[in-house]
Amino acid sequence: MFPLVRPLLVAAALLAASVPAFGQGYKLTSESTERIANAPAGTVEEFDFNASKIFPGTHRTGWVYLPAQLDAAKPAALMVFQDGHAYVSTNGQVRATIVFDNLIAKGEMPVTVGVFINPGHRGTNAPAGNTWGARDNRSLEYDGLGPAYAKFLADELLPYLTTRYHLNLSTDPRQRALCGMSSGGICAFTAAWERPDLFGKVVSHIGSFVNIRGGHVYPALIRKTERKPIRVFLQDGRNDLNNVHGDWPLSNQQMANALAFAGYDHRFVLGEGSHSGEQGGAIFPETLRWLWRPEMQPPAPSTNNWNGDEALNKILADGGKPGDWELASSGHQFTDAACGDAAGNFYFSDLPKGEIWRIAPDGKSEKWIEGAPKVSGLKVGADGKFYACTQGGPGDEKPRIVVIDPSTRQIETVAVNVKPNDLVVTKDGHIFYTDTGAGEVMTLPTSARGLSAPRPVAGGINAPNGIALSPDHKFLSVSEYKGTNVWSFAIGDDGSLSGGERYMTLVVPPGRTESAGDGATTDEKGRVYVTSTAGIQMFDWTGRLGGVIAKPTRDNTAVSCAFAGPGRAWLFVCDKDKVWRRKTLTKGS
Repeated sequence: MFPLVRPLLVAAALLAASVPAFGQGYKLTSESTERIANAPAGTVEEFDFNASKIFPGTHRTGWVYLPAQLDAAKPAALMVFQDGHAYVSTNGQVRATIVFDNLIAKGEMPVTVGVFINPGHRGTNAPAGNTWGARDNRSLEYDGLGPAYAKFLADELLPYLTTRYHLNLSTDPRQRALCGMSSGGICAFTAAWERPDLFGKVVSHIGSFVNIRGGHVYPALIRKTERKPIRVFLQDGRNDLNNVHGDWPLSNQQMANALAFAGYDHRFVLGEGSHSGEQGGAIFPETLRWLWRPEMQPPAPSTNNWNGDEALNKILADGGKPGDWELASSGHQFTDAACGDAAGNFYFSDLPKGEIWRIAPDGKSEKWIEGAPKVSGLKVGADGKFYACTQGGPGDEKPRIVVIDPSTRQIETVAVNVKPNDLVVTKDGHIFYTDTGAGEVMTLPTSARGLSAPRPVAGGINAPNGIALSPDHKFLSVSEYKGTNVWSFAIGDDGSLSGGERYMTLVVPPGRTESAGDGATTDEKGRVYVTSTAGIQMFDWTGRLGGVIAKPTRDNTAVSCAFAGPGRAWLFVCDKDKVWRRKTLTKGS
């Protein structure tokens, strides 16, 4: 077994290789150089792939390893190696196919198809496929953040290989691994980070988690993003690079610390080597034993926080996992206007259909109102009535603000000549709503009926959308849909707003300039939750990002959210045609 390597400690002993003195090389063991008795050799076939639309104009060489035990009737595990030539060679530093043959024969890893793929090269004068060389698209593909490379694997390369070699590959992410060294190491991590539904295991050798194309942000992202179901192995050497892009040993240690903080199943081995695949190759058999060992409960996330630090472990039990979302309602056209009441009932609209639904604390759902206006924002006032932003309705396509009597379900018009998106209602009887197109926040009293063109009280906001109140109703938070800010305003006794500040900064996924900050809500501690493309972003009352909770579904942008359910401890999210919920350690304000 590997020693448990803690930050700032060097692996003192490795089962398959001892740590050499400074300046000496790591040595491969027999598990990497020769097949054991009765270990059948898999076959390796070379291929070229030149048909990428994600990285157009690129050409690349690859190899596929087919284990001798492969059975077309049984789904095989998968492991994809970046810089494939460095791993597939039987006289190189790693010799992955020999290790595969031995460990599969001994039952220490599953029957696994290996894909060894080189980065792309544009134009002519490409280096030989089986050597290192200046492949001019490598840095773009490997060092860049975002989903592009994962999409290349999922939508282009793997379907091509599946068809060409008649593969039956497991779709279970726990049976699919990624591996790479240097920039290939961060590439492997990025692909799993972006698509944990496809890849659940990562091996990074001397990974470049530095600022080549922004990869240095990963330790911070890991700490403030809900834990993803990824098992991660990191290896680096004390004498690795330290250059204009960053310090490799330090960056890998920061990665290990962040993974430990967030409660990932991970292992970090720090040796004495330089920027080389030697140590990674020497420990590769043990790496694979650790990587493919049986699934286990991930360790608990760290609780080593200062008082007031709002890490996700204060919100989600055991750090949470995306699978904690439960489907609460489905079969709708487009859900919005998340709203919870004091009794724990959750309300939402099926906006295009003009319906309002209610989910009781026991989980039973019912169509509360049909034939209603198209509601985009809904809140309960101190008077127990429901106030709503509408986008038109039966016989009247003009937006309005309306009030709904919960006893009679009768609807009255509060304001006309408005373009409302979402709203809140203070205990003092002030309605604030966002006018996204105008970039303004407007106000009017709950007592109004038929009021025309309410007055603006704040402006200059980049497409304001979600809006939420602090627990004491003294402050107002407003999210930007087209920007990256959440604004904070102090609410005066007369309904005026003052002190408008860009108080919180929304996380924006790589490749985007807009957060798509949408619905907002608050909990009893004053934390603000904003739905966005990145997920449900949680901020403490001082405006610091505490973490990003995973969206219920990967492809959709969560629309709006609210606390409801038993004890108002369940976070509900409207997500296109569905509503989801999950249990939290807090409750709504």
